[in-house]
Amino acid sequence: MQHQPHMSFWQIVNMNVGFFGIQFSFGLQQSNMSPIYKYLGADEATLPLLWLAGPVTGLIVQPIVGAMSDRTVTRWGRRTPYFLIGAIFCSLGLLFMPFSPTLWMAASLLWILDAANNVTMEPYRAFVSDKLAPPQHSLGFLTQSAFTGLGQTLAYLTPSLLVFFGMDRDATNDSNIPQVVVAAFMIGAVVSITSVLWSLKTTPELPLAPEQVERLRAHRIGIKTVAADIWQALREMPPTMRQLVVVNLFQWYALFCYWQYIMLSLSTTLFGTTDPASAGFREAGLLNGQIGAFYNFVAFLAAFALVPFTRRFGAKHMHCFCLAVAGASMLSIPLIRESAMLFIPMVGIGLAWASIMGNPYVMLAGCIPPDRTGVYMGIFNMFIVIPMIIQIFTLPLFYRSALGGNPENVIRLAGALMLCAAVAVLWVKIRPAQPVPGADGAGKGSALRPS
Repeated sequence: MQHQPHMSFWQIVNMNVGFFGIQFSFGLQQSNMSPIYKYLGADEATLPLLWLAGPVTGLIVQPIVGAMSDRTVTRWGRRTPYFLIGAIFCSLGLLFMPFSPTLWMAASLLWILDAANNVTMEPYRAFVSDKLAPPQHSLGFLTQSAFTGLGQTLAYLTPSLLVFFGMDRDATNDSNIPQVVVAAFMIGAVVSITSVLWSLKTTPELPLAPEQVERLRAHRIGIKTVAADIWQALREMPPTMRQLVVVNLFQWYALFCYWQYIMLSLSTTLFGTTDPASAGFREAGLLNGQIGAFYNFVAFLAAFALVPFTRRFGAKHMHCFCLAVAGASMLSIPLIRESAMLFIPMVGIGLAWASIMGNPYVMLAGCIPPDRTGVYMGIFNMFIVIPMIIQIFTLPLFYRSALGGNPENVIRLAGALMLCAAVAVLWVKIRPAQPVPGADGAGKGSALRPS
């Protein structure tokens, strides 16, 4: 690959605009899938099982696509074909989701939607490492984090904005899904594809050196090759990455608890109902959108604000601080009985969300060989989705027995796990990448100086 030139702030912004569309889609899922499932008749205790699509597709798709994108050679580049294919299918999934007539159809569409998002997102992580020299890694990944915050802010807020501009909050389609939610998904379909096209137009990939192209073309992509790449990368996983696995276990189990049950917690605490046919339940949905938009907007601002602090104090210590604040904030939510007061703990959750989407990747980028960025980013995200899968299958086992069938207690559990994640970060040791013996550049590692 050619030398990575210094990029201006606005060039880095243009490069990451596509991440805005990806995260707009994720924001629509986070804020609306539990309500959609409830509208279609889902049982509250087994709700996590209907979220299985995201973790499983991430577990399977991300490492495979990451490894394949490391070895792909096309006239458009290594990562670009994956961006485009994923964005197209994501937009189609968003278009059809709010018209689901049955629970099984909504769950099936979520599988397609999550697979498409993962096809786009994983090469995007590698794209940042491809384009940016190590001293700019923190700015690149925290800019992605900022677009995560901005995209999800607008996704959460869109239904409330549509009500503000005159749409009837109580109007529903034949599946009892509010029309404002239907319109939000239509907007998301447009945003998803256009934002990715913007990044592709403004930020071409760095061309590979001729000798790299020859080596890659000599090694065709196949199932055995991809599997061998993933297995070898797992065996040679850097120590820093292994230690981050423990952090991921706590923080992503906590986040999945929060996303699945925050609306039900709000409807119980503030409106005294979890009946999807009630006006209070729909009001809780709009309130969840508003506070979700707020914490994502905090994340958008915090992502840029964290850059100088991360450079001064290090990604590890900043991540520990942000997770601890989020843990305390989640623990306070069930105690709040006034809607306006909910915006206070959202500041802490926003700080953590900005850090989660940026600082672990800053720590990771400095410890993995540059020629294997795609496969290692995919494997790292396996260890994001595995905690989600664990949560999906374990929470229903103790939701009624240990948590009393109370959504508020799920939010308390999330807060406690965030505090555990903050402690686990302190055990992470940041080490630079080491040369891989016998590396030849064709999908094997080489040394990377510390960022």
